[in-house]
Amino acid sequence: MEPNQAAPRLEFTMQAATEKDTVAFAEALAQLAGPGTVLALDGDLGAGKTRFAQAFAHAIGVTGIVSSPTYTLIKEYKGTTFPFYHMDVYRLSLAEADELGLDEYFHGEGVTLVEWASIIESILPKERLHIRLETTGPVSRKIICHPIGHSYEAWCRQLEHLTLEEEEPTA
Repeated sequence: MEPNQAAPRLEFTMQAATEKDTVAFAEALAQLAGPGTVLALDGDLGAGKTRFAQAFAHAIGVTGIVSSPTYTLIKEYKGTTFPFYHMDVYRLSLAEADELGLDEYFHGEGVTLVEWASIIESILPKERLHIRLETTGPVSRKIICHPIGHSYEAWCRQLEHLTLEEEEPTA
């Protein structure tokens, strides 16, 4: 590698043919999560960000209805092992988000999932998993994960390994 060349950035990409595949991916991520986990979620309107958040929340033991916090900005839920903080910053400016003290959630006892995270990227924690959902058909999605930090890079290696195991034919 050239001295001024940046190290390649690990990326995990998955094709989700159905909503069930997207839910399964959210459930797999939930198995890796713990207090302080930050998931930065982006995607076009209708790409499935809230559905992804619902599947993730249910996988960490949140019961009841998980709805989009579009107008409330932050919803807090109790999971079986740790809280779930669901944010939607679509209607916020960076300055407004900074004034709200969102960083207290990022470093708290729960898991934080931020929809439209790129809007507040500069105040997100240095370590996080950035997930982009892209619509590829009526129910299919491309899920692209960019890990930022060593622990999230390890997550992506685990997810890649699990995906390969699932695709191997059984005898």
